[in-house]
Amino acid sequence: MPPTDRFVISFAASPPQETLPYGRWEETLGEHFRAACEQIDTEGEDLGEPGDVAWFPDRTYAGRTYVPAVARTTGGYELFGFVSFTASAPEEGASETGAPYDFDAHADFTAELAEENPDWKLDLNDEVIGTWRGEQANVADVTLVWGVPLIPGGAIVTAELANLAVDQCELVDDRFTLIAPDNYRQDFLEIKLWSKRGQELAAESLYVEDE
Repeated sequence: MPPTDRFVISFAASPPQETLPYGRWEETLGEHFRAACEQIDTEGEDLGEPGDVAWFPDRTYAGRTYVPAVARTTGGYELFGFVSFTASAPEEGASETGAPYDFDAHADFTAELAEENPDWKLDLNDEVIGTWRGEQANVADVTLVWGVPLIPGGAIVTAELANLAVDQCELVDDRFTLIAPDNYRQDFLEIKLWSKRGQELAAESLYVEDE
């Protein structure tokens, strides 16, 4: 193949390695996420108490694993964020990763809910987790994206930058997580939902244009 003129980091994150959190592992992650929620600057809003946490597929990038989460509150808001950690090296001959350590968590809130936006086809959350330096001093925002489709029939979700697929994730219980470069050479991510047969069902930008 000839050289590409769209030289950018692609498919850099490991695909999901575990099932959605449950049991003691879910409790551990939940403690870190709720602690992060307590540190949110509420901007004077009474968010209420968080409800059950919905977890999303794990993705690992640059040695850290990210597990996104969302939770509704009794005040009618949605909390969103992630818990990240590093896993120790597995024991010799073991197929599983080692014990997690160096936990970190981030959380924020929004009043924009999917049920109040019937035009949405994907409910998306995103957070910049790093940078990637490209050619000619161009820099991309390495961005964690997670969400759910709001229409039926989807099987896989991709992240595209200037029509170039830079990550993808199969739906797990109708949830997905992506890690992809964004805001690179004035190009911005577009998230697309696909059927099993490869039919494009929806496409959403991470950016909301002012009306």
